[in-house]
Amino acid sequence: MIIMGIDPGLSGAVAIYDTQTGEVSIEDMPTVAVMRGGKSKSEISPQALSELIAAGYAQTAFLERVGAMPGQGVTSMFSFGRSVGMVEGILAALDIPVTIVPPQTWRKRVSVREGKDGSRERAMQLFPRQAAMFSRKKDDGRADAALIAYYGSLV
Repeated sequence: MIIMGIDPGLSGAVAIYDTQTGEVSIEDMPTVAVMRGGKSKSEISPQALSELIAAGYAQTAFLERVGAMPGQGVTSMFSFGRSVGMVEGILAALDIPVTIVPPQTWRKRVSVREGKDGSRERAMQLFPRQAAMFSRKKDDGRADAALIAYYGSLV
């Protein structure tokens, strides 16, 4: 079975986990620069994301349930919510069943230790051949997506 795991943030990723081979492939969330108020901002590219999700041939997807973060402004929360809605809409349009899972649930099930590096560390343990994909601090979105997909194989 092919399972997709998605960390929906701008620094998130889309992971494809093949339960037959145990292999995972990961793509960073595709973004595009747009001008807003005279400033260049990044946002998710709907076209590129749609192509990425369609190319994964997943039978099911697991999407992290996200909410407001302390200190996050109204504009950034709106943008984040728009990104999540975009992911859900693309999955629905492609007729890919989706399960929305809280971070506490998947993290506990796949034994992620507390702390910012917990996801990267666990992903390196589960997917040693792809360990380089999780080596930098900013690769936590990749690790989360891979672990969300792996979680999907356990439920």
